[in-house]
Amino acid sequence: MLCHLRVFINITSAIFIFCSCTTTKSIKPLETKVDTVFAKGLTDNTKTSPCLDSLLKQYPQYFDTVIRHKAAMNVQVIYTQINRDANGLPNFKHHFYNVDPANYFYPASTVKFPIVLLALQKLNGLKGKGIDKNTTMITETAFSGQTAVYNDPTVVNGKPSIAQYIKKILMVSDNDAYNRLYEFLGQDYINEQLHKKGYEDAQILHRLNIFLTEEENRNTNPVTFLDAANNVLYTQPAQRNNAKYSVRNDSIGNAFIKSGQLVNGPMNFSGKNRISLEDLHNILINLVFPTSVSGNQGFNLTESDKDFVMKYMSQTPEESVYPDYASDTVNYWPAYCKFLLFGAEKGKLPKHIRIFNKPGDAYGHLSDIAYITDLKNNIEFFVSAEIYCNSDGILNDDKYDYQNTGLPFMKHLGEVLYRYELKRERTFKPDLTPFIFKYDK
Repeated sequence: MLCHLRVFINITSAIFIFCSCTTTKSIKPLETKVDTVFAKGLTDNTKTSPCLDSLLKQYPQYFDTVIRHKAAMNVQVIYTQINRDANGLPNFKHHFYNVDPANYFYPASTVKFPIVLLALQKLNGLKGKGIDKNTTMITETAFSGQTAVYNDPTVVNGKPSIAQYIKKILMVSDNDAYNRLYEFLGQDYINEQLHKKGYEDAQILHRLNIFLTEEENRNTNPVTFLDAANNVLYTQPAQRNNAKYSVRNDSIGNAFIKSGQLVNGPMNFSGKNRISLEDLHNILINLVFPTSVSGNQGFNLTESDKDFVMKYMSQTPEESVYPDYASDTVNYWPAYCKFLLFGAEKGKLPKHIRIFNKPGDAYGHLSDIAYITDLKNNIEFFVSAEIYCNSDGILNDDKYDYQNTGLPFMKHLGEVLYRYELKRERTFKPDLTPFIFKYDK
């Protein structure tokens, strides 16, 4: 589930879009709650805005296959225009294409994004114990399937911390880093907090890239925080989540590989992570514009927390010192994990374009949630997209259509929306200086 895909586009290529998408409204929470779940086939409750439908149809060379097979590919797109008022406050207009939270997709590494925010939130509740994101965190073991962490060679002092785990997650989608935050939070805290914030259909149930039983995933490791002299500041005991969640019937595909054998029939995903594209999209909006959050949807983060997350969401591997991703150009490149707009080639990226995003890819699902900015032309917009790239319908065979279907779709979608935003008139241009960061390199 690491972001192993690649893209580069010519930002200067001309695209002309004619689409009446410019009406603005005050922010309202996205309507994400449904009572049904997706199993095998799509529901008939999908939301499609005339704007996006018209826009995609204008480019059959890019989107014809996707449009014709949108149900089988479970294509979902959310595009949010941002219009500032005279005081710089944002108004949002949301556009949808084939979106229905009941249509299950495997969220892969996109679940790491809310986990990052929850980890910082939980740390803020421990400040009275002298703990922050840079405090040394030692992970012990107390149950089968668990592993310990006593050091981290990717940081100068060799000591593991929440801060370093977050950097790894946001820059290269590191799976082990996610697992350590999952263990620090505990399964109960994760789901209870997401549900309290209004993301009631979310179920984050397991670690990534390691195969454990449901019971092993319910149990999370004890962790200890140490000061600079290795004195114990706080110890969190091992935890077990006893909560029961709503019964699901999520399944995908026509067949799957298990223990080297082909099993005919859909693969059951009911015990795997779930969160809708709309919830992820809304969480990103709430991070970027916390004063626009409605009700209890926001996370308890400081301004410093927000800046930390935004910096490393947009920092590319070539700008990283610790971890030293910059020297490993074989495995990491400038567009690494930037599916929308930049996608998959390995060329240099224009410095005035900054993408604050979290992608994911696994089991044929390719997804990305992004806040895209152009610091030179004063452009900003949100786009989130998901597509199922598995034409043979077989899961676990490592034969997915990321390169010839998923990534081109992500690239062209980002490109078309970016070009539309370049031409879209705004009464007030945004001040994007709060999103200009000094990167590590």
